[in-house]
Amino acid sequence: MERVRILVIRFSAMGDVAMVASVLQEFQQQNPRCEILVLTKSQFHSFFDKIPNVHFFSISPQKKHRGLIGLWRLFRELKKLNITYVADLHNNIRSLILGFFFKITGHQVKTIDKGRKEKRQLVKYKVLTPLKHTVERYADVFRNLNFNLHLTHTLKKSQNQLPQSIPSILNEKKIKIGIAPFAQHQYKVWCLKNWEFIFKEPSFNNYQFIIFGGGEKEKKIADLWVDNHNNVYNSIGEFNLQEELDLISHLNLMISMDSSGMHMASLVGTRCFSIWGTTHPSAGFLGYGQSIDDCIQVEHPQRPNSIYGNKPCDCDGTEAINLVPPTTVIDRIKAM
Repeated sequence: MERVRILVIRFSAMGDVAMVASVLQEFQQQNPRCEILVLTKSQFHSFFDKIPNVHFFSISPQKKHRGLIGLWRLFRELKKLNITYVADLHNNIRSLILGFFFKITGHQVKTIDKGRKEKRQLVKYKVLTPLKHTVERYADVFRNLNFNLHLTHTLKKSQNQLPQSIPSILNEKKIKIGIAPFAQHQYKVWCLKNWEFIFKEPSFNNYQFIIFGGGEKEKKIADLWVDNHNNVYNSIGEFNLQEELDLISHLNLMISMDSSGMHMASLVGTRCFSIWGTTHPSAGFLGYGQSIDDCIQVEHPQRPNSIYGNKPCDCDGTEAINLVPPTTVIDRIKAM
C-alpha cells in the first residue's frame, strides 16, 4: 500500500481528544504505512507523542486561525503538507469549513456521525440502551475512508518512565490511587466533602492518594486535603501533561468523574473507577477499555439529564451524582 498522510481533526475537549489518541494507537498498529497529522490544540500534543508515525499540528483559534480568513490561512498551511485524506472527528462549524476547503481541492473527506438525535432521545426518554461508543464513531470515519480498523476495547498497561522531578513520597511502597475529583461542568463533580471520608478511612493507611487536574482554584482545595491528611499528595500544577500521564501509568487505580482523568487513565492502561451523575455511560463516553462494572452510579428515573454534563439533574432534591455515598466508593476500593 502506498504511504498516505491522513489529517485528523479534533479540536477539543480534553477527554474527547484523549479518546482520539486511544483510537490512533490501534489504527497505527493495524495500518503502519500510514502517517497521521493530528490537528488540535497545542496543549494536547503529549497524548500523541508516543504513537508511531503520528505528527502534530496546533491550531490557534483565537489568533492567526480565527474566523473564516484564519481557517483559510490554516488550510493553506496544511495544504503544503501533502495531505491525502481528511478525517473530521469533530463535526463542528470550524471543522466542516476546513473540510469543505479540502473537498473543493479534490481531497476525500469523511466526517464523524455524532448520533445527536439518538443522544437527545436518550436524555428525553431515559431509555438506557447503550449507544455506539465515541471511539467506534471515530473508527467509522477511518473505515469510511476504506481503512481497516478493529478496536480491541482493552486496556494495555504501559509503565512510562517516572518524571525526574517526582517527590520521594511517591516512591514509597504504597498502593497508589489517583483522584481526579474535578470536571469542567459542576454537575459532574461529586460533593467534595465525600473525599474526606475516603482519605481518613482507617483501612487505607497503606494507600497514597494523588490528586490530578485543575487550575488555581482546584489546587487550593487539594492543598487543604494535603494539610489535613498525610496520605494525600497534590500534583496539580506540579507536572506537565506528559509527566502526568507518566505518573498515571504507575498507579494501581484512578478514580475520576466522567471527565478527562478517566480518558487519560485509558491512554496508559490504568484501571479507572468513574463516578456518574447527570451523564450516563450509555451515551458512549466511557473511557476506552474501561469496564462498565467500574462505573459507580445510582439509577434514578431522572437520569441521565445531560450528555455532556452541562445541565443539572435534580433527583428528588439531590443532584444526581451526589446520590452516590462515599461508603460505596470505599467498598469498591476495598474490593479492588
